[in-house]
Amino acid sequence: MSVERSELLKQLRIDRDEAPARSRGRLLTVAIVVLLLVGAGLWFFVGREVKPAVRTAVARAASQAPGTGSVLDASGYVTARRQATVSAKITGKVTEVTIEEGMRVKEGEILARLDDTEAKAALSLARAQLSAARSQMAEIRAQLDQAERDFTRQQELLRRQLVSEQSMDAAQAQRDTLRAKLASAEEQVRVAQESVSVASVQLDNTVIRAPFAGIVVAKSAQPGEMISPISAGGGFTRTGIGTIVDMDSLEIQVDVNESFINRVTSGQPVEAMLNAYPDWRIPGSVIAIIPTADRSKATVKVRIALGTRDSRIVPDMGVRVAFLDAGTKSAKPAPVEPGVVVPAEAVRGDGAAGVVFVVAGEKVERRNVTLGRTVGANRQVLSGLRDGERVVLAPPESLKDGDAIRLAEKS
Repeated sequence: MSVERSELLKQLRIDRDEAPARSRGRLLTVAIVVLLLVGAGLWFFVGREVKPAVRTAVARAASQAPGTGSVLDASGYVTARRQATVSAKITGKVTEVTIEEGMRVKEGEILARLDDTEAKAALSLARAQLSAARSQMAEIRAQLDQAERDFTRQQELLRRQLVSEQSMDAAQAQRDTLRAKLASAEEQVRVAQESVSVASVQLDNTVIRAPFAGIVVAKSAQPGEMISPISAGGGFTRTGIGTIVDMDSLEIQVDVNESFINRVTSGQPVEAMLNAYPDWRIPGSVIAIIPTADRSKATVKVRIALGTRDSRIVPDMGVRVAFLDAGTKSAKPAPVEPGVVVPAEAVRGDGAAGVVFVVAGEKVERRNVTLGRTVGANRQVLSGLRDGERVVLAPPESLKDGDAIRLAEKS
């Protein structure tokens, strides 16, 4: 019995050395799990790949690209030589605006009206003053007619010695006085007429008319707002009713690198292609080379006349221009070029072989291409790239096939 009791007591005894060992094992397991979680977090936030931001451009068919058969290519914008923000000559409150954006107006057509209450009152006052001056002049003229007759009668009586010379002198003085009064009254009538003219002009100034025929491209004021020919009242006073553009005065302005300005001459034929309509070729010619250079951009501005008037051509549109040889009327007769054209900065390599990175969704595809000739700032790709595909401009050296990207801007 004593042996069994001792065995039972041994089983009930707590082993003090085993408990710390199990505790240290649990702590070690927890530490490993924490380290794994921290490592995963660091990999997620730091180790994952950052998508590079890239610029892209669209490959165009070589036969549609600017520069075929040209001596120089440049980019610019459509501008209007006649463009005006129409305002009023006086400060007043707008009561009516008759224009809307896109509306075609004729020269002299009414665009808006201002409150004319004071102008009409001033005109009525000027006309009343003119009427009073004319009445006074008529009264003086009647008195002068009577004085003239009295003076004639006094002369006849004096000749017969029936009146004294004093009576004759009085009649003459009366006549001369009325003559002076008539001259003064006539001058007052003239002043009153000028006042009426001024008041009429002030009333006419409350009506705002189109200075030339064109299309309204901006409406700047609404009924109830104040308008002034000068800036006054901060943002509560408008300085214009709207902006009108003469579409017949549209032309192109381009900045040509000063290193190539010797290829441009006055009257030189050009061919323009709007960015919005890349397949539409617009004939034109050089109007003038502005005789000054922009030192910050090292360019010279060139004005180009459009040979076609079309409603699709609007101000501030982007345009590409091909300057042709003096004897060339169009770049179309040039032989059809194979392949596509992309900006030269999109191509890696030189000679006949090169590499481009084609955008495919959110990733890029590295593609080997066969290169052709250089066309201005562009490079001809004979094979390996199709019209309409988007390529990466100036691809980073670290960019590889299948890398994820994000678009910085589209061009």
